[in-house]
Amino acid sequence: MARILRVMYAADFSPASRPAFITAIEMAKRLRAPLIIMHVLAPYIPLTGEGYVSPDTWARIEGGARHLAQKRLDALLQAARKAGARATALLVEGSAADRIVGAARRKRVDLLVLGTHGRTGLARAFLGSVAARVVATATCPVLTVRAR
Repeated sequence: MARILRVMYAADFSPASRPAFITAIEMAKRLRAPLIIMHVLAPYIPLTGEGYVSPDTWARIEGGARHLAQKRLDALLQAARKAGARATALLVEGSAADRIVGAARRKRVDLLVLGTHGRTGLARAFLGSVAARVVATATCPVLTVRAR
């Protein structure tokens, strides 16, 4: 088995992803590997039925979402560092599964750690599973940690 030199944790900021975050920190520390904490900011899609929304308003909405995501990512980064991991953060925009797999490839990640909500049936059919798409398309091993 090849040595794991880089670990990436994909954060969705949900309570269900907390066990995966803890696992990623422990894996990175145990393997003496740097940890990349990543979040994918989904593109904002307006769902207004009526009325005009100015470009300035859209810019403020998107800027606010980016600012909040960066703030939450920074909090995870500080928590990981406090726990003893050598961590960096990465914020990107786009489709979650595609961007996670692409970033893992570009950063030459050896292990991806993801939380999974454990949805089944109709919930999974309607909401999809980012973790399932990442597992199916990633070029590196993926460790999924189910919410407790």
